[in-house]
Amino acid sequence: MSTALLFARLKLRLVAGNLRGDLARKFGFVFTLIAAVSVAGLGFLLMSLLRLAAPDLALDLAVLAFAAYWIGWAVVPLLAFGLDDTLDPARLSLFPLRTHQLAVGMFAASATGVWPAATLVVTTGALVGVASGIGGVLIGVVAVCLQFALCLVTSRLVTTALSGALRSRRGRDALAVAAIFAILLFQLPNLIANQGLGDPLALIRGSAEVLRWTPPGLAAHAIADGGPVALAEVLVLAVIVVAIGWLWIKALGRALVTTDASTQAASVRRSSGLVDRFLPDGPLAAVVTKELKYIRRDPRFRVGWFASIVVTGAIAFSTTGQNLQGSLPTVLGPACLGAMMLALQSCNAFGIDGRSLWMNAVAFGDERGLRIDLTGRHLAGALVALPLLLLMVTAVALFTGVPSAILPAALTSWGVYGIGVGVGAMTSVLLPYTVPDRLNAFTGAAPGQGGQAFAASFGAMIGIVGLGLPLVLPVLLGLPWVSVLALPYGVAVEYFGTRLAARVGHARMPEVLDAVSKPT
Repeated sequence: MSTALLFARLKLRLVAGNLRGDLARKFGFVFTLIAAVSVAGLGFLLMSLLRLAAPDLALDLAVLAFAAYWIGWAVVPLLAFGLDDTLDPARLSLFPLRTHQLAVGMFAASATGVWPAATLVVTTGALVGVASGIGGVLIGVVAVCLQFALCLVTSRLVTTALSGALRSRRGRDALAVAAIFAILLFQLPNLIANQGLGDPLALIRGSAEVLRWTPPGLAAHAIADGGPVALAEVLVLAVIVVAIGWLWIKALGRALVTTDASTQAASVRRSSGLVDRFLPDGPLAAVVTKELKYIRRDPRFRVGWFASIVVTGAIAFSTTGQNLQGSLPTVLGPACLGAMMLALQSCNAFGIDGRSLWMNAVAFGDERGLRIDLTGRHLAGALVALPLLLLMVTAVALFTGVPSAILPAALTSWGVYGIGVGVGAMTSVLLPYTVPDRLNAFTGAAPGQGGQAFAASFGAMIGIVGLGLPLVLPVLLGLPWVSVLALPYGVAVEYFGTRLAARVGHARMPEVLDAVSKPT
């Protein structure tokens, strides 16, 4: 049996294994299958409908679509690194295969599955949408196959070359930041359109011209040309695919013999910080110190902080093009959204502790101990969130030309953050869930707890909005003096929310400990 066939059968066996798992895995498999089929059908239809557009516009859109597929195949697997073991060559290093045999098998495994099939179906729609004559169809079949192979080898090259870095903490931090920028990049055309900075058709035409001589551009133009020039473009594309494949094999050979640096011991240093200077020794100072270290070192925390900054800036930039410049809502809206995003990180306060929560549970002893623990977590988050919100509000206010909105917007956002952590204390004891300890910052919950994680986040958002509307609406309606009450109001919600959560959580501590200790 050939290596390619063996790996393809293994991949199919793994996919089919989801049907023999628990109910959550079966639902996940069915949802993925339905999503892939829907994307394939809708994508093929949209690509086919390019036939109704002007030929030049249809070709430009095909170039952009092919480039988006290529970039997506290069970026999305990085977000799954640590979740899909087949992406990490270190997992396959003990297989009794030569490097080129392993590369062939990994390529076959990459081409097997519902999402590769969906990509191939969508790309094939270009044959209906932009192909010219029988020559365009015949050459287009080859171009589509080469485009598909280009996506696969590029994906494997990127994940293999970065596998060593992605197993380190700094590498995962860099990935988290890059992923957020990539998501923002996809929103750039919408932001520019909202600003009225250019004609959409001109933007499409200019972007397609830039991508004309990239590999996806060559593939799209080969389908549209269908002549001798198309044959030359297909030949150049084939050479590029072979070159990327050769680079991937070289990177794979190096990764298989390189020592994994992620398991090497790191230096440990002990120093006294600001917490030791301003808080007396005791449980509260210990919890604050521990949480600040989590925020500083765990990528999952930093993703939330950085995403809040990026989303706030994007919304501020977008709304300035909607005739809102010079008004308080332009600053207050993004500020309150950023505060809510930061506060949502506290809606599962115990999930990051996992199985080690039992030590805290033993130390709590009574409701007061749990209340101190929640207060310490909130205080540590506030030490980072409040200055960050002030910085974001100041930047947005100066960018939109409303410096007078800095004080009311900052006070209101601080109040919203206080409301958020108070609500998050309740969801932490009512709807706790396990946060997987994996090599990826973009993790959700343990298998079978996805619905619980969604309910916790959605419930927290509803609670924040419901308790925050009496505070935010008067400020939006032209009563900025109400923002003076925002901080006391937020502190009151945090105080009573924490006390209630401590009372409920102390009685439910066995259930909370079980919920955050699920296997991942």
